[in-house]
Amino acid sequence: DLAGCGTQSAGLSFGGYTDSIVATTEEYNGTTWSSGGDLNEARQDLAGCGMQSAGLSFGGYTNVKVATTEEYNGTAWSAGGDLNEARNRLAGCGTQSAGLSFGGLAAEVPVATTEEYNGTAWSAGGDLNEARERSAGCGTQSAGLSFGGFGQEPT
Repeated sequence: DLAGCGTQSAGLSFGGYTDSIVATTEEYNGTTWSSGGDLNEARQDLAGCGMQSAGLSFGGYTNVKVATTEEYNGTAWSAGGDLNEARNRLAGCGTQSAGLSFGGLAAEVPVATTEEYNGTAWSAGGDLNEARERSAGCGTQSAGLSFGGFGQEPT
């Protein structure tokens, strides 16, 4: 339900669900976790990419699917350009200035939607071969990989 980004010695986790949807951000230094600046909008089922000092959070669920994007500077989150399509259970990869979002759940069905972030705004990218939700991603905007997840359940 939460998202993350960074490296083994400089990780970042944010959002999620405990007894309710949370805005919590935690930073990892390779040994211990400490509190970071909270998201401006508490969300679960969101995605993230980037580094601990330049993170990106996007999409998710509050009580509805959201298109919210926030940028982290190592201390605090600020508003970024919203996704073109509100989605939750999506995945992402890349950096704060060259991010990629893909898949997810929109209108209660998995989608193949891919969007590219340039540090300011999202634009349409090449769709996934198959609509997926709850997948994972790694790599860069120009060399990303999507794997796992769930497609449309049979009726």
